[in-house]
Amino acid sequence: MSKSKMEMPKNDLVVDNIPKILPVLPLRDTVIFPYMIFPVLVGREQSIRAANFALDNSKYIFLTAQKNPQIDEPTPEDIYPEGTIAKIIQILKLPNGLLKILIDGVIQGKIIKFTDNKDFFEAEINIIVPTIEDSRELDALIRHMGAKFKEYVSANNSIPSETISAYENISEPDRKVFYVAANINQSIQVKQEILKKFSLREQIYEIIRILSSEIDILKIEKEIENKVQENIAKTQRKFIIQEQIRILQEELGEDEDVISPEFKKLHDKIKKAKMPKEVEEIALEELSKLRKTPPSSPEATVIRNYLDWLVDVPWRKKTKDNLDIENVKKILDEDHYGLEKPKERIVEHIAVLNLVKDIRGQILCFVGPPGVGKTSLGKSIARAIGRNFVRISLGGIRDEAEIRGHRRTYIGSMPGKIIQSMKRAGTINPVILLDEIDKMSADFRGDPSSAMLEVLDPEQNHSFNDHYLDVDYDLSQVMFITTANVRYNIPLPLQDRMEIIELPGYLEYEKLEIAKRHIIPKQLKFHGLDKFDVQFEDDAISKIINEYTREAGVRNLEREIASVCRKTAKEIVLLKKKKGRKKKISFKITPEKIEEFLGVPRYRYKLAEAEPKIGSVTGLAWTSVGGDILSVDATIMDGAEKLTITGQIGNVMKESAQAALSYLRSNAKELGLPANFHKGKEIHVHLPEGAIPKDGPSAGITLAMAMYSAIKNIPARSDIAMTGEITLRGKVLAIGGLNEKLLAARRAGIKKVLIPKENEKDLSEIKKEAKEGLEIIPIQTIKEAFPYVFDTFGKKKSSASKKSTKGKTKKK
Repeated sequence: MSKSKMEMPKNDLVVDNIPKILPVLPLRDTVIFPYMIFPVLVGREQSIRAANFALDNSKYIFLTAQKNPQIDEPTPEDIYPEGTIAKIIQILKLPNGLLKILIDGVIQGKIIKFTDNKDFFEAEINIIVPTIEDSRELDALIRHMGAKFKEYVSANNSIPSETISAYENISEPDRKVFYVAANINQSIQVKQEILKKFSLREQIYEIIRILSSEIDILKIEKEIENKVQENIAKTQRKFIIQEQIRILQEELGEDEDVISPEFKKLHDKIKKAKMPKEVEEIALEELSKLRKTPPSSPEATVIRNYLDWLVDVPWRKKTKDNLDIENVKKILDEDHYGLEKPKERIVEHIAVLNLVKDIRGQILCFVGPPGVGKTSLGKSIARAIGRNFVRISLGGIRDEAEIRGHRRTYIGSMPGKIIQSMKRAGTINPVILLDEIDKMSADFRGDPSSAMLEVLDPEQNHSFNDHYLDVDYDLSQVMFITTANVRYNIPLPLQDRMEIIELPGYLEYEKLEIAKRHIIPKQLKFHGLDKFDVQFEDDAISKIINEYTREAGVRNLEREIASVCRKTAKEIVLLKKKKGRKKKISFKITPEKIEEFLGVPRYRYKLAEAEPKIGSVTGLAWTSVGGDILSVDATIMDGAEKLTITGQIGNVMKESAQAALSYLRSNAKELGLPANFHKGKEIHVHLPEGAIPKDGPSAGITLAMAMYSAIKNIPARSDIAMTGEITLRGKVLAIGGLNEKLLAARRAGIKKVLIPKENEKDLSEIKKEAKEGLEIIPIQTIKEAFPYVFDTFGKKKSSASKKSTKGKTKKK
């Protein structure tokens, strides 16, 4: 038997009677200390065999705790080496097959090594006999531990008070230590730390540390519990008083004198809001309900928020319109250059208001590419007529409740964006700008565009019903203005309720004027350059427009001018340092300075081919940033009989190419083509700049001309461009974006442009600057285009049949 060199215990234990090798019983959630008599429930087969072995032999067994109680089949590494040698007093076999063992803790022990026993855990145990010395320090430690233990028991309601009496009746120091350890409510890991100490002095120090920590935690828990009880008592007292007040008010009746100041103030607000009679009745009914509802109730908060919304939303307050047409014109011209059609429409609206004072159905929709001034035009309208302005961004809205609001039954519910905007406006006749109305989408939460139908319908919006307010609200005096980038993305029912005004991209000369009148003065002031003589040359501004921006609007232009201003500010600061503060500094922005400040030009406009080429024809395309020319190349070669089209082409353009080929095949004889030109031939059509997606039907006529040129092996004129959708019968149908396409033709050096006959009426609305220098020829069929595109095609025909006028439309 291995023993430590310590004194023998003071009890009657004879250490020599304990076997050297003992069965080991791992315990899941219990730590057994010496002198403890404790029942242990044994269920694992391995543990039952260990208990039976101990009972049949010496009755001694080694008890230790598992490191992780969740492990069902522990290994030697899963149990602590320190534990307690115990003696089995009694074993009781239960009906369910478990064993209930009553054990008596004898002495500390530690596992030296496990044996090879495969039936149960068995190990060689080292007995730990604590040293007990008579000293003043030990007496002081035991006394201090006893005081802490008493404090711990008195603070812990789960430990009976008789525990203290039992502790005081113990005289042996080691018994006292293990008694206290057994009665501490702590985790296995914490209790195991006591068994890891083999000196009685160290064990007492460990117990005092644990007791001190537990006492602090119990005190904090007690304080928290007391505060909670106090709060509950206050709430209950408040509730009882409120109930008494409510009952007294019911006894006294609805006398205004007994209404609290808070409710009186809310009642006055409802009266001053000048709501419609039926809405005021609902508000007063809700106020009565609020008075009878305890303030601590969640329902009280819901009712109060609802009443606040009813009071804050404007019902009768309105601003007086400034209907002076000259003033409106002046403000619109101050804020925006160009945009003649929208401005004219606004002036017409004001003129009608001068006559009838009240007009409904005026819902305008500004459609145009980004940066052309749609949103700022809405602000100018509000400023011109003296109304409050509110902007609502509709981009990305998918939930119908964003427009109509949520019902009050939902937590955190609130009105929709329309009612919120009316509250922000503070009047019943503001200008509300519904921005990006084409960006709304629908999902499982509903379709917000459908909810907008009621808002924008003059026949319905006088009784708009928000789900949160649940009362009719008059929107008929609101001037709604909507904006969109693409008309076709706006649902048709919404389009039907609005007057759509197209805002085309700015022409180069318009951008130049906008930069000179608005952007440059604004940026000079913003960058502190208005105090100096800084001048932008027109050529410098044109260079920024043409070589550093590619857009329909002027946002990027403003960004680039701001960049030039920053670099100019840096140059001026350096000049001031050299010349001195008093000397006047002048700075001229030239095209050379632009390239120095902004670097290598980022864009270049494509120019038309200088010489006619076989299979190469120029078309016109509309893009979101304006117009551009579209080169179409075609070639014919031996191979499989098929049509190949490349250049990142969309389905619509592929179908246009197929239609063009079918037209050429069906009219081959009339067009002078071989009857079987497609037999054993592969026709390849390519649209350069293959990284840019292209789609749309307006390239139909260009595709037909390119294929004809390749098949016939004759060059197409390079100074002519065309646009138009085609049919299998050879008709040329109308297209969109004519203004941008004509502008692109001018930039590319094109002299003649073929357009569909149906678009001839649109020419009257296009500014003369866009048509200047162009010979615009309307055509009704594909056949009419051939004489203009191919010089050899119309030689047999009389030239007298052609009528052409520069700068005007040409009819055939």
